[in-house]
Amino acid sequence: MFPIRDHNPSERTPYVTYGLIAANLIVFLMMLPLYANDAVAGRVFMQYGLVPLRVMNGDGFETVLTSMFLHGGFMHFAGNMLFLWIFGDNLEDVLGHVRFAVFYLVSGLGAALLQVLADTTSMVPMVGASGAIAGVMGGYLLLFPRARVDVLFIFVVIFKVFPFPAWLMLLLWFGLQVVNGALNWSQMGGGVAYLAHAGGFIAGFLFVLPIWKGLGGQDFWSRTDGHPDHPEARYKITKSTIPVVRKRR
Repeated sequence: MFPIRDHNPSERTPYVTYGLIAANLIVFLMMLPLYANDAVAGRVFMQYGLVPLRVMNGDGFETVLTSMFLHGGFMHFAGNMLFLWIFGDNLEDVLGHVRFAVFYLVSGLGAALLQVLADTTSMVPMVGASGAIAGVMGGYLLLFPRARVDVLFIFVVIFKVFPFPAWLMLLLWFGLQVVNGALNWSQMGGGVAYLAHAGGFIAGFLFVLPIWKGLGGQDFWSRTDGHPDHPEARYKITKSTIPVVRKRR
């Protein structure tokens, strides 16, 4: 299951969200020729990715930032940008452009912190925007818990889209990160940095908490019914204009 869209397009142009997607795309395109050579790509990841042991030794603090724009391949990049595109615009609408940019970086820092503390001696570089984007999801959960998110469900040959309330989809996702992170505590040999996802989610939630309280807390939910404070988009599938040609026997 993975989300494909929400029903709440923002009313203001999300310049920072678009800028982050563009920056990640530029770095991905620069890395694209290197993916065919594991040794070369590995050296780039070691230099610009977040290596816990290196940070614990007081070196490579800049990789907290640079690692957020590196990805391990196309699906890693595409999945992260899809999540950022779905959830980033509404949060930027509420926080404003500058505060949203700060929020994104703080979420990435929270993700890096938990991952480093979980395995201080690891030499496996962490790359990807998913920690910061997890923070976006944590903030979205607090501000818009009842917003509708369309989730594509794929089971073998069955493809079906279901609308989920944001709180259910996001809490399920967060729970999976915590469980998988506990089962794969050391993250030895690479893989998914589940604890970074959890750290980013928590950091994003805590960052938005005082903002939510400033908006009225539960009164804000009462005013907006847990949705972004503008009309909900309605999507429907229209019938194809291509004529049906039936087979003759």
